[in-house]
Amino acid sequence: MLIRPFVQHDLARLTELTIETFRPFYEDYFRPLVGEIVFANQHGNWRDDYREQVADLHPPDRHRYVAAAETEDVIVGYAAWFLDPARRNGTVTHLAILAEHRRHHAGTALCEHAFGEMRALGAEVVEIAPGATPCTRQSSLREARVHHASSRRLLPQALTETPPERRPHRPSRRGRAPIRPCF
Repeated sequence: MLIRPFVQHDLARLTELTIETFRPFYEDYFRPLVGEIVFANQHGNWRDDYREQVADLHPPDRHRYVAAAETEDVIVGYAAWFLDPARRNGTVTHLAILAEHRRHHAGTALCEHAFGEMRALGAEVVEIAPGATPCTRQSSLREARVHHASSRRLLPQALTETPPERRPHRPSRRGRAPIRPCF
């Protein structure tokens, strides 16, 4: 897998990939969860929203960057991030991977690439924004009562030289609904 910087001709494919990646969250999970009225009010035009967002993900003069992952000349995923140089913080805002390439560490490789780029640009703290992936978007809805005081999951260890150890999956936690793996 090759991870490379965004080029303008990637825009159409990244937009398609974003819509394809987030469609199950919006259509299969969120819409039935909140009902048609709330869905239409909050995210009724989610596809158009992503078309606008993805087009604005890579203006480096505004400290916004995108890297694409390719396998056999096909884009299989991308990560987008921005940097706040004054605070020395960086945030992964979007992470989208083709369904058939998930669970093969493409997302991990893209995040590690983004972390390295942010580190090179001076970031000391990095986070993956809630909603950057369908899984974090779905988990943040389920765990809203637990994380209501904080809308961010800080990952300071991501800037260390060695990646954090994998934590064992807990299938259920007392008093909360089990978190199912998504996608």
